[in-house]
Amino acid sequence: MDLPTLWFCIIALFWLGYLFLEGFDFGVGMLLPVLGRRETERRVLINTIGPVWDGNEVWLIVAAGATFAAFPAWYAGLFSAAYLPLLFVLLALIGRGVAFEYRGKVDSVRWRAVWDRVIVLGSWVPPFGVGLILATTVFGLPLDADGDRVGSVLESVRWETVLGGLAVSGFSLVHGAVFLALKTEGEVADRARRIALRAAPVALAPVLALLVAVQAEHGTGWSLLSVAVVPVAGAVAVWRVPGGG
Repeated sequence: MDLPTLWFCIIALFWLGYLFLEGFDFGVGMLLPVLGRRETERRVLINTIGPVWDGNEVWLIVAAGATFAAFPAWYAGLFSAAYLPLLFVLLALIGRGVAFEYRGKVDSVRWRAVWDRVIVLGSWVPPFGVGLILATTVFGLPLDADGDRVGSVLESVRWETVLGGLAVSGFSLVHGAVFLALKTEGEVADRARRIALRAAPVALAPVLALLVAVQAEHGTGWSLLSVAVVPVAGAVAVWRVPGGG
């Protein structure tokens, strides 16, 4: 294996780690107004990810740093072609982190409601933006021969990149529901199980559609096997775990 291929595999591992570990706490934030019907329940939901949400974001930092170190042209092209989605992702992550810290600083229903909205927004925007950005990389960055962006600032927003955003968002939603079904008890856990079971077919459909689109564009025989086996195995696992097998 040559050095560029090795680095590419390392960066892919960092992104997988980020999406897998950060995915469930994004899902918890997405489900905050759905599962947290009372302040006590919302506090329980936030406490499930309290010890880990900021640590999970280290994977994103390392992935970006490794890309800059190993593939500076890729890094520069990506940040040039998709800087507006990246800006929204960063602002959402900052707001989400501030909301976790500040929502409990004042004993006021209105105060907490405002920061809860920030948490929900900050949990939907990053996975959608990350999915869009990664899909932009896969399907082609809108760059010319000199590495400059071609077209408007929204040139990276195309049907296949939006599909990537929906895929990561849907995955995070289901992941968060399954996580809460395992980490909580009582009514919250029951609601989380029901949401995971009902939402999985719809929320994970963009993942399968994205894999099919990538297979059609860049696929080989080996990738076709992964498209057929991995989503089905993942869907079966998601379906069985919330219901206890």
